[in-house]
Amino acid sequence: MSRTIQKVLIANRGVPAVRITHTCRDRRIATTAVYSTPDRLAHHVFMADEAVHIGEAPPAESYLNMDKMIDAALRSKSDAIHPGWGFLAENAEFAQKVIDAGLTWIGPSPRVISMLGDKIEAKALARKANVPTIPGIDAVTDVEQIKDWMKKDDVAYPIMIKASAGGGGKGMVKVESDGQLAQGLAQARSEAKKSFGDDTILVEKYIERGRHIEVQIVADNHGNVVHLYERECTLQRRNQKIIEEAPSPTLDEGLRQEICFTATRLMREIGYSTAGTVEYIFDNATRKFYFLEVNTRLQVEHGISELITGLDIVSIMLDVAMGKKLPFVQTDIRPNRWALEVRLNAEDPRTFSPSFGTISRLQVPMGPNVRVASGVYEGGDIPPYYDSLFMLLMTAGADRNHAISVMDRSLGRNLRVEGVKTLSPLLLAIIRHPQFISGEFSTRFIEEHMDELVSKFPEKNAEDEVLKIARYVAEISALGPQKWM
Repeated sequence: MSRTIQKVLIANRGVPAVRITHTCRDRRIATTAVYSTPDRLAHHVFMADEAVHIGEAPPAESYLNMDKMIDAALRSKSDAIHPGWGFLAENAEFAQKVIDAGLTWIGPSPRVISMLGDKIEAKALARKANVPTIPGIDAVTDVEQIKDWMKKDDVAYPIMIKASAGGGGKGMVKVESDGQLAQGLAQARSEAKKSFGDDTILVEKYIERGRHIEVQIVADNHGNVVHLYERECTLQRRNQKIIEEAPSPTLDEGLRQEICFTATRLMREIGYSTAGTVEYIFDNATRKFYFLEVNTRLQVEHGISELITGLDIVSIMLDVAMGKKLPFVQTDIRPNRWALEVRLNAEDPRTFSPSFGTISRLQVPMGPNVRVASGVYEGGDIPPYYDSLFMLLMTAGADRNHAISVMDRSLGRNLRVEGVKTLSPLLLAIIRHPQFISGEFSTRFIEEHMDELVSKFPEKNAEDEVLKIARYVAEISALGPQKWM
């Protein structure tokens, strides 16, 4: 069934809201922003054609409030809702409410979101589609079950205890011995209950020095499923990605074809439509890959897949929601560049503790082969209530070394953020590390090299000194000659 979309309410804030607004502008589709009280002067609010206040700071009163979102869409005469990533993006109940309100939902069907949102059910679907899965046990309620499974399947520590619902690194506990089992299980259940309202737990073998590889899929409602190749998302802190690249430096051409074909087959069997990502863990030692989960939304790192293919994934999502067929087939997709993305979070790069406040100075990287997705502007605030991501910095090159050198220029010379601390010094130290440059790293790279990375942080640079002198000269000019001079 074809339909038109004339106005999109973006049920999000910051970076994802700005990203979606850009494509809607390209397509001449009007946009409605939503904002909480502390976000009333936020970047995404100024960018949209219209903005609706939806509540106070706590997400439950604003960005997670489904009824307020739908009411804002109806009041603003929007005919579609795009959820971005985070907040309500993978919420089947919200997707259904949008459809029941007579609005177009820009995302997969509520049925598919619900099926794939449960890691246990998703794993069963993967097995059915003949996709390799990590050895594990589902619906765990006590320690004895875990011990029996480990004995029966000859599984050695470490293992990973995970929440069945949700993601984003929450409700995940790595256990390295019998002594840690009871506490690990209790901690995972408690975090799962608090974050997702569901304490169903599964346990899997932990892949030591694994690599995190995901395949970007786009699909329409006419049975066409196409992959846009893979991304490497191995560099993580606290189970959350901070550097991604496309393609993956880990895979040879045979493995690349296999992992991408497997992802396409899974999504076709599920009956998936719109944009989505199939995530895998890759065991470097055995050169085997295992299914992790499906993200039923636009991914934070979708931009690097756009850079290597030249496509606009948000625009494809709009077309699919309107009932259109994909305008290309698999053989049309020919990546010809390498792309990197770093996530700039407002955090202390030594401790990862959040850093909130006003951005007193912002110099955004520019120049050849640079793409910036920003959720802030100079003079704007980073409030303490939400995710600390404020900018995605992407670079591209003819090959991996070229993309890295452009990222080095962008982070090392062209980016300047004052007023809040950012991960920038850590990101620069990582991309300059010999192991990163050679492509030899695992999900544990940051924790294993943290002290060494911190030691590479620049304490001061020449610009800091110049600013100090300028401030000093300005003071003297304002105050006149002093007695001590």
